[in-house]
Amino acid sequence: MAKGKRLRQTYTEIDRARFYDLGDAVQLIRGQARAKFDETIEIALNLGVDPRHADQMVRGVVELPHGTGKVVRVAVFAKGDKVKEAESAGADLVGAEDLAERIQAGQIDFDRCIATPDMMGLVGRLGKVLGPRGLMPNPKLGTVTVNVGEAIRAAKAGQVQFRVEKAGIVHAGIGKVSFSNEALIANIRAFHDAVTKAKPTGAKGTYLRKASVSSTMGAGIKINLVTLNAGA
Repeated sequence: MAKGKRLRQTYTEIDRARFYDLGDAVQLIRGQARAKFDETIEIALNLGVDPRHADQMVRGVVELPHGTGKVVRVAVFAKGDKVKEAESAGADLVGAEDLAERIQAGQIDFDRCIATPDMMGLVGRLGKVLGPRGLMPNPKLGTVTVNVGEAIRAAKAGQVQFRVEKAGIVHAGIGKVSFSNEALIANIRAFHDAVTKAKPTGAKGTYLRKASVSSTMGAGIKINLVTLNAGA
């Protein structure tokens, strides 16, 4: 993972009306980060969709080239040989009925949930618990699969799931302040490309309306949309 030294320079003023080029926005957001911990950098895209309509739902998954900098805990529903495969790939929790009981009891100490297809009858009963937390396994996101080892490695390497919210905004953490400008820019563009490719058939008019970047403790900075494209 590409990383760079944390910037010493700080910025006291941000022009809230200005749309910054992507490179300048990343430099600025890193420079204004003053927290004692390694803040997360987040990208937010405002889309011209109404997710209340099924044909305007935007969701997907993207593997960021430089990862997220976050330790991802993975739970896997599996039986038989798939248990050993999951454990060998680095799963933090592996089980079946016992894992379901753990979740029902409120012990949801993981960030991603993966299941083999034969386990979905059991996992489906947990929809009311996992669904609102964005943890429900889904074949479209690669989290319902027979290739559990591959799915686990992808999750831990920096794979990011995204789903548009009611207000038409999709966002994700795409790195840390300690990342280099180049790594953050590459991650942002990868995320932007994935959301662009996920444009639903029902989307009309302007699809990507606004974009901004922020750090955990910092103010949001508007981005010039043209500079989100590779080579801009």
